[in-house]
Amino acid sequence: EGWRSRAAPPPMVPARAAAWFASGAATYALLRVAVHRALSRRALSSSRPPPPTALRPPPAMESILDAVGNTPLVRLRKVPGLREDVKLYAKLEAFNPLGSVKDRLALGVLAWAAHTGALKPGQTVVEASSGNTGIGLAMVCAEKGHPFVCVMAESFSVERRKLMRFLGARVVLTPAHLKGTGMVRKAEELAEAHGWFLASQFTAEANAWIHEVSTGPEILAQLAPRKPDYVVVGVGTGGTLTGVGRFMRDAAPNCQMVALEPDNAPIFSAAERTPYDAQGRHVAPHPLWRPHLLQGWAADFIPKIAQEAFDEKTCKQVVPVAGDKALEMAAALAAREGILTGTSGGGAAARAP
Repeated sequence: EGWRSRAAPPPMVPARAAAWFASGAATYALLRVAVHRALSRRALSSSRPPPPTALRPPPAMESILDAVGNTPLVRLRKVPGLREDVKLYAKLEAFNPLGSVKDRLALGVLAWAAHTGALKPGQTVVEASSGNTGIGLAMVCAEKGHPFVCVMAESFSVERRKLMRFLGARVVLTPAHLKGTGMVRKAEELAEAHGWFLASQFTAEANAWIHEVSTGPEILAQLAPRKPDYVVVGVGTGGTLTGVGRFMRDAAPNCQMVALEPDNAPIFSAAERTPYDAQGRHVAPHPLWRPHLLQGWAADFIPKIAQEAFDEKTCKQVVPVAGDKALEMAAALAAREGILTGTSGGGAAARAP
């Protein structure tokens, strides 16, 4: 130890031996440091918890459109009214790039139209939307190079208008008293007058198709080897209800689809259907429709896609949801589960248990 503590060896030691001793001393010192660090890391690592989740980063993506779908399926454990014998899972569609299930619709409708030649390169797209479909279409159009025009009733969210404009879209407002029918008629008028492509979310076959080939298979894969007993869906256009229902009919025949509607606008559970003309346009608003708190659910007519779920018997049950209960459950999901959702997500969770 004395040799290692000196700056130089005694003069009687030959130069070669001195170099050897100096090298050995340096090596010994480095080994001490390495052992000390290793022991420190071991002690530190033993006091750390394991990583909370496995790191499974998705592969690099070619565009934002590759991020649509494959959303998490998360078990809910602390929502009010949940029975102990029920395992309840939420499909978190807010994990789509623009924050809603309508990103799937937007991607599916435009991909279908481009494939069939109905949508030309650079052609303007127009659609009637309460917000989320318009936001999803604005994203897809921005990436694909299509101008986009959204028609909204003036009673819908100002924030959604701002977001669409930020994405490069134009927003056309219609009077609130004309309701959803007024939005659709204005979008049809603009498409015909200017030669624009009308996305037609309420009637486009691609709306149900995208959920049949993505949302349904995802749910089954995420629950494997189990299969769902029920899939509970708030109904707007009916794309999710009909598409997932068609997939489950073959892949999980015992699964029951449950449609949710606002309790003060019971158009899906009513005996009266929405009449359509030869061009596929609904003729008049549904007489039982009333303004409600569940934005995105239940326009003032029954969309053809939604009606198909009942005609095909893939959905046989309709359950009403009160707007105030939907708001309460949305707040409970945030405070108890750490999940942020709107009234539609709150409404689905409120009736699912």
